Amino acid sequence: MKEDSTHARVRIHVKPRILLTIVIGILGLVIAMVPENTTQPYKLTADQLLAEIQSGSEMVSPDALADWLVNEDPSIQLIDVRTPKEYENYHLDAALNIPLAEILSPEWSDYLDQGVKMNILYSNGTTTAHEAWMILRQMGYENNYVLQGGLNYWTETILNPTAPKVTSPDDEFARYDFRKAASQKFGGGSIQTTQVPPPKKKPPIKRRAKKRAPEGGC
Repeated sequence: MKEDSTHARVRIHVKPRILLTIVIGILGLVIAMVPENTTQPYKLTADQLLAEIQSGSEMVSPDALADWLVNEDPSIQLIDVRTPKEYENYHLDAALNIPLAEILSPEWSDYLDQGVKMNILYSNGTTTAHEAWMILRQMGYENNYVLQGGLNYWTETILNPTAPKVTSPDDEFARYDFRKAASQKFGGGSIQTTQVPPPKKKPPIKRRAKKRAPEGGC
């Protein structure tokens, strides 16, 4: 499986200072990408956006996502921001493909700017999904989050979990048991490169009442 960048596979192990350097490197590009005339009320400075990223409140762990999916939480919407080819080769069940290159398309605004479902953005690693999240945050869109580590970390922790050491605490064994059960539900083991083609129809949109201007925060 390809990576978003050479940093993506080890992102979850990268020291905070290095991670922030990487993030700062793309903040300027992201801010520049967002149309000024549509984001004037929401557009953040690089420092404001960086502060939100440092808090980590936009990240969703594989374990949390697995729990929601196992329990068939109807409020979750998976958003695959990779290319259509990557999506066709493999994607999480029921994920909607909105490539990063199309993230600003009006076609997708009702799916990305809504207050009903919790959108979980994912890519192979974390980089591309994080770029998509930053663009959407600049647009003032809410309820968008990023899957920590992307599909690579999902495969490592949920589909192919590593058994804890015999001396590990009980909570480690409980986490492992949950991951093993989730792995069976999601077809764990080696990832297959073929999958049933996704449905042609888009999921229905549930529109919310007129949105109030955000008061800050993530």
